[in-house]
Amino acid sequence: MMDRFLRHLPVAGPGVAFEGGMPGWEIFPFEGDLRVKPLEDPVLPEPPRDGEDGPATCSTCQDPDRDLVWRDEHWLVRHVGGPTAVPVTLLLCPIAHHDLHDLPPERAAELGPMVQRVERAIVGLGGIGRVHVMKVGDGASHLHMWLMARPAGLGQLRGSCLALWDDLLPKQDEAQWQAVLREVGMALAADGGSAV
Repeated sequence: MMDRFLRHLPVAGPGVAFEGGMPGWEIFPFEGDLRVKPLEDPVLPEPPRDGEDGPATCSTCQDPDRDLVWRDEHWLVRHVGGPTAVPVTLLLCPIAHHDLHDLPPERAAELGPMVQRVERAIVGLGGIGRVHVMKVGDGASHLHMWLMARPAGLGQLRGSCLALWDDLLPKQDEAQWQAVLREVGMALAADGGSAV
């Protein structure tokens, strides 16, 4: 018997036509003839994520200094490994190996203020319209909150398509991107912790 959350979906059937939703939004980054891929059969159990078996299999735990912008005794702020099209994309992670559902109460109480702190540092760059905050988690079991900055004035990049636009648009040059990371790291360090 098919799971109740799958029954209404055309799993292993033909692709479906667009009928409203995101493709009709003015912020959708594509135009012209697009097709929705057919849904593949479910894979259960799902394949393990990075770090699913604990810190010994977690790339964040094994190399906590990789892509580091800032850190304190409990939290890391990392970049995404290379220049972005948007002003900056950062990941806020606890140092200890936890996902959101098992984050200890002390760290959970710090999460909201840490997200605000990183957002303030990003907005402090100037030229930022909004900072988008996301928790996706399909790739890694170590909690990582995404913070993506939208350039001020580019309303076409508003909303949930910002990550798509970041993949599609030309990237910043390395020197500018590094300067932005330093600026954010120093702004975070002004309230404690260390810029890297």
